Parts: sequence; C-alpha cells; structure tokens
Amino acid sequence: MALSLFFYGTLRHVPLLEAVLGVAPGTLHPRLSDAVLPDHRVSWVRDEAYPMIEKSAGVMAQGVMLRDVSEDEEERLRYYEGAFSYHLSDVQIDVDGQVRKAACFYPMASKQTRGAEWHLRDWVRIWGDMAVGAARDVMARRARYDAETAANLHPFLMARHWSRMLARRTAAPTTSRFTPQDGDVAITARGEGYRGFFELAEFQLNHRRFDGSRSSTVSREAFVAYDAALVLPYDPKTDHILLIEQLRFGPLWREDPRPWVLEPIAGLVDAGEDPADAARREAMEEAALTLGQLEPMVGVYASPGYSTEFFHCFLGVTDLSEFKTSNGGLASEHEDIRSHVMPYGRAMDLVGTGEINAGPLVMMLYWLAAERDRLRASA
Repeated sequence: MALSLFFYGTLRHVPLLEAVLGVAPGTLHPRLSDAVLPDHRVSWVRDEAYPMIEKSAGVMAQGVMLRDVSEDEEERLRYYEGAFSYHLSDVQIDVDGQVRKAACFYPMASKQTRGAEWHLRDWVRIWGDMAVGAARDVMARRARYDAETAANLHPFLMARHWSRMLARRTAAPTTSRFTPQDGDVAITARGEGYRGFFELAEFQLNHRRFDGSRSSTVSREAFVAYDAALVLPYDPKTDHILLIEQLRFGPLWREDPRPWVLEPIAGLVDAGEDPADAARREAMEEAALTLGQLEPMVGVYASPGYSTEFFHCFLGVTDLSEFKTSNGGLASEHEDIRSHVMPYGRAMDLVGTGEINAGPLVMMLYWLAAERDRLRASA
C-alpha cells in the first residue's frame, strides 16, 4: 500500500517540501491535499523559529497530505526530519470529510515549551526563504554527513541564507561603479566543490565587459562564508578601547610563528538576527560587556575577490573605567579569549609597529580617528 504522509508544520510550505524531495517546482501539487489532524494543537516553540505539535482535545491541526510517497522520498524525508529528532508515527487524518490513514513526523523529545499559536503564513514571511535554501544545503550533504551532523549544521546554513537576504536588502549604491542588469553575469556550470561548515564553490561564468562585449567563459572558485558583526568598544570619557586576543587559524596555516591576534569583538550573524543585535550579543559572550549606544561604522567585504564574507562594523560606546582584563568566550565553541583595555593612542602605536595586523581592526581604528573628537565632545 502506498504511503501517505501528513505535514502540519514547516513542510506544509510546498517550496520547502520540494527542496527536501529534490523535485522541480509544481511537481507535487497533484499529490497534495488539504487535511486536518483531530485533537492536536500546533504552536510555536517558545523562542524558536519552528512549531511543535501536541495532543489537545477538540483542536484541529491544519496540514497537508502527500500521497504515493516513494521509498526514496521517504528516505529523504527521514533524513531531513531525523536531523531534527523527529520520527514517523501512524495517525488518522480527515481529508475532505473522510478518515484516512497516514504517517506523521512526531518529535522524539517532549522538552519543548509551547509559545503562541503557530500559523504557516507567519513562519513563511520571516523564515520561508531561509529554510528553503538551508534545506537544499542539508540535502546536498546527505552523502557526507549523518542526520545528527546535518542538524548541528542547520543553524549555520540558515545564517548563510540570511546573509544572502541581507545582501539583497542592503545593497550599496552605484553612483560611480557599474550598475548591472539581468543577464550581465551568467553562471553556466557548477562543480561539486566542498560543502561543510564553510563551502568552496566551483563554477563557470561569463559576464558583460565594460566595453559592452561578453567575456569568455572562465572557471573560478569562491569561499562561501557568513556575515559577521564586529564591534569596537570605546569609552569616550577615558579615551580607552577594548580589544580581544585569540589564536587564529589563518596565521597558523600561513606558518606565522605568532598566530595570536588582536581583534575587535566579532561573531557570526544568526539567521534572522539584526547585525547590531549580534554585536551586542558577542560583546557579552566574548568580554562580558554590556554596550551602550551603537554607531554603525561601515559594511565591507573582507576579501571580495574570492570570499562571500561580509563585515557589519560598529562602534560600541561603553564605560570601561571599571573593566578588568579577563578571559572569556563560549566553551561550547571552544573559544579562549583574552580581553585588553588600552588607551586609543596605545592601539595606534601597535598599528604602527605591526602588532595589530588584523585588517578590520586597523580600519575601525582609523574610522574612530575621524570621529573621535565628536565622540569625546559629546561624552
């Protein structure tokens, strides 16, 4: 007997279901029907971006039924849902007034705290695009990672697609540089590349040249990273800044004999997170520091020739007069971070000697040089 599956949560979003199953848009519609699961409630998991289901007398859980699920489709769905600790359970659903047998992915654990009533349209508005992109990334790793590893990567894959959404929403002006039109860049082929926490994308492309002609097709690679929030804490009353120090793998693999680096506070922007909120969160995680006013500095690509990495840079006005040098960082992320508070002039001396050799920090210190008088005058 062909398997039917009932979806009550995010997989009701057809583009997401298509991404998990690896099918073309529109392919599933003939096999989908609206359905309800009696005596069940669907709610947001409190403080999370996904729903939960639980038994609740007299409540109907809205959903969809997918008919004629193949063995390959079931295996793909088990991998995707298994990554989130869900398993298949038999249920009886109502489809157009008729009782039908189906299977439904239930959570294995019940340690979820119910939030508000969940509605698909609300989730799609905020999380839909990110989830579809992340699902494609999860499924592309199926041959490389087990479901548990994929689950651990999922928040970062969501963040990667949030970076792409931020790029579209906050694209910089083109008053002096070229303004592209559709088709000016054509990616003609994609290679296997590497897919892990980071990605190495292999591709072929051609593009419109400044003289109006078309370039030849070339093969290139790109390092696919994340958006990061960087913040330089500054006390305008004392003219002191706070820096952090930690071992960095780039200098290590360059065989720099001194791979500990002085940097601004920094961290990845989580999916759906405002970069300014990420800056405040990282200041607390890395230095146990509560920031006051945040001033946007610049938004820049770290190395646009080959990397997607993008930095949202802020100055964090704060009181450093009582701050004590300390070690910080999250144990769960294996961070070992030492903080330094020093006069602004001392930091500029370290730029001069080369001891400060992280490009973003140098840039932020020079931004502060241009704004320092204003900040000190208003302190």
